[in-house]
Amino acid sequence: MPRDDQSGCSVANELLAAIARSSSAGEFREQALSAVGAKLDQARVAWVHQQQDHWEVAGSAGSLSQLPVELAATACDQMAVLSADGWLAVPIAGRTQPAEVLLVSPHNLIDADEAEALAQLLRSGLSISIEHSELSSRVEQLQTLLELAADWQRGHDLAELLNHMAQAAARVLRGDRASIFLWDKSQSQLVGHPALGVEGDPLRIRDDQGVAGEVLKSGQPQRWDSSGDPEAINAQVGQKLGYATRSLVAVPLLGRRNRPLGVFEVLNHRSGQFSEDDEAFLTELSRHASAAVENTQQIASLVQTRDRLVKSASDTLQLAGDCPQVGALRDTIARVAPTELAVLILGENGTGKEVVARSLHLQSNRSDQSFVAVNCAAIAETLLESELFGHEKGAFTDAVSDRAGKFELASGGTLLLDEIGEMSLGGQAKLLRVLEDKVVVRVGGSKPIQTDVRVIAATNQDLVKLVREKRFREDLYFRLNVVTLQLPPLRERGEDVIVLAEFFLEQFGHQIGRPPPKLSDSARRRLLAHSWPGNVRELRNLMERVSYLTSGPNVEETELAFVLSPASSGDVSRVPSNMSLADATSVFQRQYIQRHVEAAEGNLARAAKQLAMHRSNLYRKMNQLGMGDDVQP
Repeated sequence: MPRDDQSGCSVANELLAAIARSSSAGEFREQALSAVGAKLDQARVAWVHQQQDHWEVAGSAGSLSQLPVELAATACDQMAVLSADGWLAVPIAGRTQPAEVLLVSPHNLIDADEAEALAQLLRSGLSISIEHSELSSRVEQLQTLLELAADWQRGHDLAELLNHMAQAAARVLRGDRASIFLWDKSQSQLVGHPALGVEGDPLRIRDDQGVAGEVLKSGQPQRWDSSGDPEAINAQVGQKLGYATRSLVAVPLLGRRNRPLGVFEVLNHRSGQFSEDDEAFLTELSRHASAAVENTQQIASLVQTRDRLVKSASDTLQLAGDCPQVGALRDTIARVAPTELAVLILGENGTGKEVVARSLHLQSNRSDQSFVAVNCAAIAETLLESELFGHEKGAFTDAVSDRAGKFELASGGTLLLDEIGEMSLGGQAKLLRVLEDKVVVRVGGSKPIQTDVRVIAATNQDLVKLVREKRFREDLYFRLNVVTLQLPPLRERGEDVIVLAEFFLEQFGHQIGRPPPKLSDSARRRLLAHSWPGNVRELRNLMERVSYLTSGPNVEETELAFVLSPASSGDVSRVPSNMSLADATSVFQRQYIQRHVEAAEGNLARAAKQLAMHRSNLYRKMNQLGMGDDVQP
C-alpha cells in the first residue's frame, strides 16, 4: 500500500462511503474489507470478530482454520498491533467489547503507525454502523408498535391481534418463532395464543416449568441462551415438537394491578443471543398485548352480564296468562319484535302496555340498546319539544346546559311514547316530521342529528274517535298504526287472574326472601269475582301488599283488601263481556253483594237491610254464588 497522504485520504473516503451504504455492522465489515483489500491488492485480508464463545469471519481470504485466530485474540487482549507467522493483527475492538480484528498478510505491507490509523478509521466506522443499525431497529420497533396500535383500534379480534403481535415480535427481534401464552389458571397451564410454528391444537405447557413458568411466577423478564443452564428450558416440549431452543427472551403479560395474564416469548435469535434492547422492546409490546387481552376479557364479561340481565328482564317482564287473547298476543309479539315496524298498543289503564313494549324491545335486535319510555300526558306542551328532541344551552330561561332529548337517548334502541293520545296537535306535527325524516334538531340549535330509533306508541284512548273529532292527526295515526296490539282488560281474561296472582306472589316472595303464600279456595273465588277496574296493575299491587302483610302459608279471602274504584260502583261495563248472560249475572250479583258487605264492614244483617232482603235470603244467595260456604243462616 503506498505510504502517502493521498492514499490515506482515498481509503478514508472509501470507508465513509462504506458507512453510508451499510445498514448494519455486518454490511460495514464486508464493505470496509473490500475497500482495504482494493488498496492492498497484493495482500490477503480478513476481518474476524468474536460472537459469544466463537469466532466468525467476514470476507476472509480463507477459512477460519487458515487464519491466525490466536494472534487475533492476543492482539485484542493487549489492544496492540501484533505480527507473527507472516500475519499482521490490527485490533479494532477488544477488552470490554466483543473482539474485532483486521488480519493482513504479508505483515510488512503496512507499518504500525499506518495500521493504527487504519484501525481508528475502522473503529469509528464500525461504531457508526452499530449506532445506525440500532437506530434503524428502534425505528422499526416504534413503527411496528404504531401499526399494531392502529390494528387494535380498527377491530377487537383478539386472536388476530395476538397473531400479528407474535409475528411482529419474531420479525423485529430476528427470532425464529414467537409464542403468546395466556394463563389458564384453573388448569395450571399456559396456552399458546398463538404459538407460531406449531400446527394443530393450541400449544399447552405446565405453568410451573421452564423459563416461561419462572417468568409467570416471578413477573420478571428473562433471557437464556445455550451458554446457560440447559435445565432452565422445558426440553420435553422441544423434543415433542422436533424443535431445538438455542436462545429465548420471555417477558410477563401483566394486567391491571400487576395481575398475571401469561407470558410473551420469542425463540432463537439469528445471531445466537437476545440483547437487553430486545427484552425492552418485547416488554413494551407485552403491555399492548396485556391491554388487548384484559380489555377483550372485560368486554366478554360485560357481554355475558348484559345477556344475563336481558334474559332476567325478559323473564321478569314476561306476558303471563293462558287465555286465548294473551296467547295470540304473544305470538304476534314474537313475529313483530325482530322487525322495524311501528307498533301501536291499545288497552285500558293497567293492562300492561309498557310490559308489552318492553317485551317487543327485549325480543328485538335492539335488546342490547336503550329502552326509553316517555309519558306524553305528563309533559307540558311548552316542554314537549325540549323533552323529546333536546335543547341547547341558553335556548330558554332554564336551559343552563346542553341536554339530549329522548330520541337521542334512545338512539339505537326503542322509544315508547305512552299516552300518545294526550299529545297536543302541535306536538303531533313535530313528532310526525321526526318519524318521517329520522332527524331531530335541538331547541335553540341548528345542527341536524340523525336518529335510529324504533318507536312504539301506546294509549288507552280510542284514536279513531279522536281522529274523527280532529283531536289527533290522521297522518300520524297511520304512521304509528302499522301493527296494532289490543290488550284485553283483566276482567275478560278469566282464569288468568289466578295465573297472574300466583306469578306476582312468586316474584314478591323472591324479593322478600320467603316462600310465596298459596291462595286458598275462597281467595281464588274472591279474585275471580272482582271486576278489576285497575286491571293487571291493581292485581299486582294487591299481591304485593299481600306478600308483605300475610304471615301464614296461605292467603285467605279476608286478607284481600280491595281498593274500590269510584268509577266502578254500579258500572255494568266492568262485568266481563265474554260470558254468557247467566254467568255475567252471577258475576254482577257477587260484585254488588260484596260492595254492600264491605260497606257494612262485614255485618250481613245490615248489608241485607241495605239490599232490601231478608238476612236468610242473603245467606242463601251468597252460598249459591260461592261467596260464603262457611256462612250459615
